[in-house]
Amino acid sequence: MPLTPVLTKRFGTDQPWKIENYERLDGYAGLRKALAMQPDELIALVKDATLRGRGGAGFPGGMKWQFIPQNDGKPHYVVVNADEGEPGTCRDMPLMMNDPHSMIEGAIIACYAVRSQRAFIYIRGEAVHAIRRVTAAVQQARAKGYLGTDILGSGFDCEITVHAGAGAYICGEETALLDSLEGRRGQPRLKPPFPATNGLYDAPTVVNNVGTLASVPYIVLGGAAWFREMGPEGSPGPSIYSLSGRVTNPGQYEAPMGTTLRELLELAGGMNRGKELKFWTPGGSSTPLFTNEHLDVPLDFDSVAAAGSMNGTSALMIFDEDDCVVRAVKKWSQFYEHESCGKCTPCREGTYWYVGIYERLEDGRGTIEDIATLLDLSDNILGRSFCALGDGATSPVSSSIKYFRDEYLAHIDGRGCPYPAATSGVRTLAGAH
Repeated sequence: MPLTPVLTKRFGTDQPWKIENYERLDGYAGLRKALAMQPDELIALVKDATLRGRGGAGFPGGMKWQFIPQNDGKPHYVVVNADEGEPGTCRDMPLMMNDPHSMIEGAIIACYAVRSQRAFIYIRGEAVHAIRRVTAAVQQARAKGYLGTDILGSGFDCEITVHAGAGAYICGEETALLDSLEGRRGQPRLKPPFPATNGLYDAPTVVNNVGTLASVPYIVLGGAAWFREMGPEGSPGPSIYSLSGRVTNPGQYEAPMGTTLRELLELAGGMNRGKELKFWTPGGSSTPLFTNEHLDVPLDFDSVAAAGSMNGTSALMIFDEDDCVVRAVKKWSQFYEHESCGKCTPCREGTYWYVGIYERLEDGRGTIEDIATLLDLSDNILGRSFCALGDGATSPVSSSIKYFRDEYLAHIDGRGCPYPAATSGVRTLAGAH
């Protein structure tokens, strides 16, 4: 059955990032409809659609909006988390480059729903082209009357500020992002209190991912029932899956939530070297690894969790039988050690020890005790670090030992990696983000 694009329907059209071309394909029609509704109606609509956050955690979007207290005498804020930094993830950037107005329109609708007059779009600092494109799109929207005072004669005022981060992975965590946005060092905050009551500038704040907000105009136009027709009951709607690694045609593929890797590989032309699938990430490097036994697991939040991993950011990094799982996990561990903010001991020290052990294993200096130490380290980090970065760092370690203990033993018994570095190519695969 052919797939009908929703989130990517404007991709490939004539300069879709320009507001005139966006408007030709239902652009800002959702906003017009939303402004004719009551804010509480919009919140109920997004709740009924069962839109779950596309940033990784899968928290219900409408519930996040509903948590914002009303009539509290405080300003309210909407913050767009566009700090896409999870290794292997590449779906927010293409959205912002090809269709920035869908995110902007969703952010304005979110502001109206939670009675906010100000939104901030926090974009990863290295994404210079996306920053420029989104900034230009905000200016276009303001010139057309979709931002500013008395938007479309509704009496509703709203402004959007585009903020460039400084390239810290930790700022993908929502409270670290808020601290960074306030001009402080990006480090996670203690919760509670939660951003819904004490967020940006200690005011009620909604933090949503780019893909979450880009889905909102379609829900307003199509309705909750239409949105729920795509994908499983608990995780409906379209999703953009990032496929990288050993695939013939890597890139972004839009499909309903619940699509399997087997189906996505068909869309991507299959494995690119004629080798068998060995291991893969269902949602970025901070999610437990899957193997070729998981080809038919529906890629939605509930199904992936039931199979022992996380849907995360729908970033699928594909590795074949000639790739070394130990080397891949070493590269990811080096990333987490570098990106740890250092605030808490389990993550700061644990990721440092991970790297040292993996370097020993790869260099032929590993011992059988190293496997037990890696598992013990994972046990001491998981659930004990200040934010999810520590938990994420343990995922590839513990899952790779679970599925590929023999490969670890081969590194120890053979005094080094049995896979030639020249044919592995894991450096670029595991390090891409």
